[in-house]
Amino acid sequence: MRLHERYRDDARAGATPLVFVHGLGVSSRYLMPTAARLAGERRVYLPDLPGFGRSAKPPRPLDVGEHVEVLAAWLDAARLERAVLVGNSMGCQVIAELAARRPERVERAVLVGPTMDPAAPSLLRQTARLLATGLFEPPGLNLIVAAEYLLVAGPLRTLATARAALAHRLEERLPLLGAPTLVVRGSRDLIAPQAWAERVTRLLPHGRLAVVPGAAHAVNYNSPDDLARLVRAFLAATG
Repeated sequence: MRLHERYRDDARAGATPLVFVHGLGVSSRYLMPTAARLAGERRVYLPDLPGFGRSAKPPRPLDVGEHVEVLAAWLDAARLERAVLVGNSMGCQVIAELAARRPERVERAVLVGPTMDPAAPSLLRQTARLLATGLFEPPGLNLIVAAEYLLVAGPLRTLATARAALAHRLEERLPLLGAPTLVVRGSRDLIAPQAWAERVTRLLPHGRLAVVPGAAHAVNYNSPDDLARLVRAFLAATG
């Protein structure tokens, strides 16, 4: 299945490229603020997963594992043998699953606001967290999310994908993510609270945690300068 690729920059073609993976119900559009700040340093790719953004919409919504298989095929088509994967929300689940199945494809990973926290094991509780966190997000992001949930992906596909993401056990995949991994959360992120972010980091073989003060769930949109700085430092670090 062909994925729509929103953005690419061939600067510093010798460095391992960055591949951004978006979250539930949205497209890669809201990842652009951070991606644009890093595009002059590495090749940057922002594919839209199947059913979202400008990518084709399969007859039924895909689960996390199926998204991974499509993403892996896209990496093959793009001739990206290895990449630094940067994901937000459900995108973190896709990255962790990819690393578990195809560890050779992931050089490093950045997990921003990873889901799903098992302390909120129902769609109702996750939705309550989403709405509460939205109060701390920029109005522009909330407009993007609402438009893509309702008009692009559609509410039925978004709901079905949310159920699939809730069924996926991120905590079982994290110990298999052997690449160095940076976990990032905003201090006002109620979807990925501090206790969960710390647990995610502990489960990773080579994990480290960074908290962005005052930021909410989509650090990539609400605090792109901070996230770009963290990513640069993480990529520059050895070990």
